[in-house]
Amino acid sequence: MAGRSSSKAWLDAQVCAWLAEDLGIAGDVTSRAMVPARARATAVVRARGAGTLSGIVVARRVVALGAPGVRMRSRLADGRPFRAGEAILTLEGNLRSILAIERTLLNALGRLSGVATATADMVQRVRGTRARIRDTRKTTPGLRRLEKAAVVHGGGTPHRQGLHDAFLCKDNHLAHVPVTRLAHAVEQGVRSARRRNRLAFVMVEVDTVAQFERILAMPKGVVDAVLLDNMPPATLRRLVRRRDLRAPWLQLEASGGVRAGTVRGIARTGVDFVSCGSITHSAPQVDFGLDIG
Repeated sequence: MAGRSSSKAWLDAQVCAWLAEDLGIAGDVTSRAMVPARARATAVVRARGAGTLSGIVVARRVVALGAPGVRMRSRLADGRPFRAGEAILTLEGNLRSILAIERTLLNALGRLSGVATATADMVQRVRGTRARIRDTRKTTPGLRRLEKAAVVHGGGTPHRQGLHDAFLCKDNHLAHVPVTRLAHAVEQGVRSARRRNRLAFVMVEVDTVAQFERILAMPKGVVDAVLLDNMPPATLRRLVRRRDLRAPWLQLEASGGVRAGTVRGIARTGVDFVSCGSITHSAPQVDFGLDIG
């Protein structure tokens, strides 16, 4: 319960900052000059393109904090697909209040649905393989929690939230470690991290077959997964076979060069996960419009 309360407080702080950015100190000067103070209206938010929805929970907080007298009814839930022209939600109440939150609400829905839609596309492209699509830390500053939630709405599998919740030993951590000392260095590092933290998982990134072989030889329970960085499909297939023979408990994740045209070929190698930064850092915005009835 404390976690939910903390998340709500965090989201409310974000929403208040977004609203303040748009309204400033003066508020909506145009609506105040053009719209009668007591005017009421019904507004419908419609999608101008097809996609996968994310951001309904956020939209509710935008309305609650920015237009507390306005009633919001959602037609769809997060994670649901929508068609171009489909009604997503309706707003009923004071017209000035609706116009004051319009852009903030549409921006949030557009950004988060864009991430969910990009993720759903990648998930569809790997359907029929064992691979699941994972996100990365290549997110918009300040929006990571929301963008990672949008990945889940699109059918993706969440990775670590940040540097604080999992052990991911990357190439820069190993820059001065010879391959012959790799396993020892990792084991020491994992032991130290586990003494101080509760870890979601332990993963080690490798970019050579020699490094992979060292991790493969480690005892079960030290490393949970290996991140195979920028390796061609032929190499990935070979390493998957090696894993299956020697350490079937070890999860394999491929990263690097993952695009719409390459993701299926990567997934068909037999890896467990494909991590894809583009589903957050390059997701196109979904266009939504608000029409007053």
